Amino acid sequence: MTGGDSTAFLGVSSSLLEKRWRLRSGDERTALALSQRLGVPEIIGRVLVGRGVRIDDAERYLQPTLRDLLPNPSQFKDMDAGAERIANAITSGEKIAVFGDYDVDGATSSGLLKRFFDLIGVPLTVYIPDRMKEGYGPNKEAFDKLRSQGINLVITVDCGIVSFEPLEHARKIGLEVIVVDHHQAETRLPEAVAVINPKRHDETQEYAYLAAVGVSFILLVALNRFLRESGWYGSKSPPDLMHLLDLVALGTVCDVVPLVGLNRAFVSQGLKIMSQRRNPGLVALADVAGIDETPGTYHLGYILGPRVNAGGRVGKPEYGARLLASTNFDECVQLARFLDQNNTERKEIEQRVTDEALQLAESRLQGDEAVLVVAGEGWHPGVIGIVASRLKDAFQRPAIVIGLDGAEGKGSGRSVVGVDLGAAIGVARHKGLIVAGGGHAMAAGLTIQSDKVTEFSEFLNSRLSADVRAAIKNASLGVDGALSVEGATVELIEQMEQAGPFGAGNPEPRFVLNNVRIVQSSIVGENHVRVILTGASGKGRLTGISFRSLDTPLGVSLLEHQGASFHIAGHLRKNTWRGQTSAQILIEDAIRLS
Repeated sequence: MTGGDSTAFLGVSSSLLEKRWRLRSGDERTALALSQRLGVPEIIGRVLVGRGVRIDDAERYLQPTLRDLLPNPSQFKDMDAGAERIANAITSGEKIAVFGDYDVDGATSSGLLKRFFDLIGVPLTVYIPDRMKEGYGPNKEAFDKLRSQGINLVITVDCGIVSFEPLEHARKIGLEVIVVDHHQAETRLPEAVAVINPKRHDETQEYAYLAAVGVSFILLVALNRFLRESGWYGSKSPPDLMHLLDLVALGTVCDVVPLVGLNRAFVSQGLKIMSQRRNPGLVALADVAGIDETPGTYHLGYILGPRVNAGGRVGKPEYGARLLASTNFDECVQLARFLDQNNTERKEIEQRVTDEALQLAESRLQGDEAVLVVAGEGWHPGVIGIVASRLKDAFQRPAIVIGLDGAEGKGSGRSVVGVDLGAAIGVARHKGLIVAGGGHAMAAGLTIQSDKVTEFSEFLNSRLSADVRAAIKNASLGVDGALSVEGATVELIEQMEQAGPFGAGNPEPRFVLNNVRIVQSSIVGENHVRVILTGASGKGRLTGISFRSLDTPLGVSLLEHQGASFHIAGHLRKNTWRGQTSAQILIEDAIRLS
């Protein structure tokens, strides 16, 4: 719908996906001043203004460095205590293990520590729990196993902040634990030698946006300092931690934490290290995935990340961490192939569960559910998070997908902007509605008794309905401006890259192709729609693709265009094929004009 809302961009108040289009910034004077100050095209200035970048901060924003942004590790609670305890364990020859989560953040955190320990010639046991058998986070049986192997000290990464009973058990069996996490903490902290988490209530919250792999990197900075000051390195040079930033970049992007501040420096510098192909595991994975160009955040988030995740979802949970930590290229090639096969299998399982979950979700919406909670017997726990994300995108509201296995189920949820799902899950845990659970505003996981699913759903809908209604009412699509088909060029895309890296908290520029027509449309793959676009005058050609949209109002309208004119919104990307590079648009939304 166009024309009724003068504040909506191009008058689009309700698009094909029922979103209001809003211009991220209309401050042309500041945009012009920024472009002149930096010596960049004005469009770059507009993009920066739309992301709240001030003139005085612009240069550091475009060139984020660890030298400027890395904090003193000692400012974090328990950081020095944790680093000193690890240093003492190293110097005294104690056996140390890292216990990591099975997702990309956990795998990169575990791989990061393993690579550091290998560089200094100290053994480190890596333990990744089995999603199906052990579930999320530390557990008593795993700690018993590690203790029986003679382990004295365990470092948990990307987990542990609410593992009260397992950590109490660890203390009883003589196992010391250091928690390195970034998930929401409670006022009460678990029993541990050190609890390092920027989301602790007694922290400043300045670095609450970090992924676990970022916190793990800062721990290594502190540990390196303790070892150096103690003289442990002797005449040897300490490891250059900068060479490990490729893993930090991968974990940061894949955990969808905001790409602001220190995270921007981690990813920006990490991508440079990745392009040097230093990590054999990442090289093997990129080759198996067919990446033949300089990696960017897209490759990390949508190509490499899902494959690292695949081991924890449907394969061997330790494969991702092993791949990222290994220095044996032959082993890396074998692991990369396994993970690629696991990813293919994951896609097949995911599609089946998605189809069943969509049917259930549609029936729930007839009751005007604010939060979609769907459960199915035998749904694979390894794909429920992805399916929850699909439901959230399809219905524009929080979604929780629960895979039931008899009397108990594992659930994963994804939320929308403005609805804090993690906090609600925490309250549900305290009320006894779920066995365990936690997370952050946009994502959460849980364990629940099967007979509690209905009561849990009613609780979430009661608690979050007002927030969800407000979020749906305010749903919008931020855009950075309008372009003609002729203006969507490779050169423009390369200019845009100066404002990267893009991701959560620093959204990739989105443009509207103004008043275009579809020359040709077709279905590609299973449910994607591909179009060839031209300007209103018939000049220029641009390829566009709309992923997973075949059965949506957007996909249907693109296929059944009947010569109509459209405004089309999306991201511009380079497409390299047979040595030729051209521009294309990844279509996210549209409005039919005639």
